[in-house]
Amino acid sequence: METKAKTSTVKGVKTNVTISGAEAVIKCLLAEGVDLLYGYPGGAIMPVYDELFKYQEELHHVLTRHEQGATHAAQGYARATGKVGVAIATSGPGATNLITGIADAQIDSTPMVCITGQVAEHLLGTDAFQETDIVGISTPVTKWNYQITKASEIPEVFAKAFYIARSGRPGPVLIDITKNAQFEEFEFSYEQCTSVRSYKAVPKLELESVQKAADLINNAKKPFVVWGQGVILGKAEEEFKAFIEKAGLPSAWTILGASALPTSHKLNVGMVGMHGNYGPNKLTNECDVLIAVGMRFDDRVTGDLNRYAKQAKVVHFEIDPAEIDKNVKADVAVLGDAKESLQAVLPLLAKKDHKDWLQEFRNHDAIEFDKVIKNDLYPTKEGLTMGEVMREINTASKGNAIIVSDVGQHQMIACRYADFNQSKSNITSGGLGTMGFALPAAIGAKMGTPEREVVAVIGDGGYQMTIQELGTILQTKAAVKIVVLNNEFLGMVRQWQQLFFDKRYASTTMTNPDFVAIAKGYHIPATRVTKREELASAVSEMMQSEDAYFLEVCVEKEDNVFPMIPTGSSVSEVRLS
Repeated sequence: METKAKTSTVKGVKTNVTISGAEAVIKCLLAEGVDLLYGYPGGAIMPVYDELFKYQEELHHVLTRHEQGATHAAQGYARATGKVGVAIATSGPGATNLITGIADAQIDSTPMVCITGQVAEHLLGTDAFQETDIVGISTPVTKWNYQITKASEIPEVFAKAFYIARSGRPGPVLIDITKNAQFEEFEFSYEQCTSVRSYKAVPKLELESVQKAADLINNAKKPFVVWGQGVILGKAEEEFKAFIEKAGLPSAWTILGASALPTSHKLNVGMVGMHGNYGPNKLTNECDVLIAVGMRFDDRVTGDLNRYAKQAKVVHFEIDPAEIDKNVKADVAVLGDAKESLQAVLPLLAKKDHKDWLQEFRNHDAIEFDKVIKNDLYPTKEGLTMGEVMREINTASKGNAIIVSDVGQHQMIACRYADFNQSKSNITSGGLGTMGFALPAAIGAKMGTPEREVVAVIGDGGYQMTIQELGTILQTKAAVKIVVLNNEFLGMVRQWQQLFFDKRYASTTMTNPDFVAIAKGYHIPATRVTKREELASAVSEMMQSEDAYFLEVCVEKEDNVFPMIPTGSSVSEVRLS
């Protein structure tokens, strides 16, 4: 290995015993507190699965129906619990099938450890059966990866992997283990990793930067906060709430930041970005101090960077130095953990309310309600809208459910209209935009937080990409509530084709199967709704079920999601129609 981990002893794991590499993998997972993992067996990982069989009471393995489903389930588990998700697969196609989920976890900063089997060391590079260079393939989409060829490497590599995955800005790590290393025996001991040479998980907080940030905020006439998932990952929800309340800061969220602050909070002014709310998008270019907390200025948030908040001083609270000045130049960068940084700046802030500035957001809200929201939530036309489905889910869940959305129009509607009362309640694929994410991610979220209601909101296109994971629900009895909003289109692509390609609906119409019959084939109770008068009772019945439930809602085929910032436009050019 290229670095040596500094360590501290983990209690509760028997050490100085001679065991196989495969058993060592299990003991490493137990030492790291893992009690649940997702995967799919195969030849190159079979020794580890044989040991898993012996440890079924301590370590529960969930057999997904596809390796991609294993990664998304591990992501859902991680996002709902804050713990490291674990996925395991064999070599070759098993390993390559993990890549989409790994890439998704990398861009969305999700802590995950993926374990892959590999052909024996003496076969490496020979194009042996089911051999792929998964370390080479995964290098661009992992925070760290490593190939183990000797059993004695296993404890140190696993300790380092879990430390890297969960520390600082979290992310996915992949460990590839040759088959010979799984069979080899060695004297096992385990020490948990607490630091790695050359890897600084959290930058040291500079109090001078904190003071400069406070000065800019205190002197602002029109301050505006945009927060992201860094608030949730940093467990800084209470600090963030105190921060905006003391300084009276109107605050908007990215889709991954949603739920860090309750939807109903008086300073929560909505969502920014391509399909975000009218006020926070328009007023981004009118604020005098823009305060970014745990977000990375993604292109879907900023629109045209050349016309993004050019009038404002920018304060950027961020844990990852690579994100500073990457897209938007910061006047003051506060590098560090969100919780620590917000705790440091709070005493330096002046008590303010900025009520006139906040009222400008509310004035824009009224315009958006009249032009968009009332038609989404309280439609007068005959066909059902995706918005009114979310309204009924809010009513039935009282804002306490975890909403797991896929990717497309329904995702934007779910993020815009879902009510959230507690953190870690909005789980979706943000940066990668992975269709097929929601169903397996919802399984992971439910298994990680069985006490919470988990509702998967999915489009008819994305649903069919991982529909086989209904088999995982059948086998595990995970009580996920599945809502498919069926418009018989790849809706988001169709919307762009309508608006920008003269309604040339190239390859976006969907001829769908009988989704209700398929669900019932997996012994999941299922209902289809086609009329408005059926919707409320169907949603209520679904939410009252103690078991998994499938609800298909046939919605308007050619509804569009607004507001919308067309690609290449400024946030000021947000369209309401």
